[in-house]
Amino acid sequence: MAFPKFEIKKSSNGKFYFNLRSKSNGEIIATSEMYNSKQSCKGGIDAVKRDAPIADTEDLS
Repeated sequence: MAFPKFEIKKSSNGKFYFNLRSKSNGEIIATSEMYNSKQSCKGGIDAVKRDAPIADTEDLS
């Protein structure tokens, strides 16, 4: 797999969510909340793309 990839899926309850797969081995590294529409799910992907590069890490362990 050359690049990380977002996959949009539809759950058995009819809601949409996305998985983010790693570029190195294709494993799922993040799963979103459930969205009522595919458009809202795409908006969630856009938010991750926009906000992740500047996100802080908070260690709550």
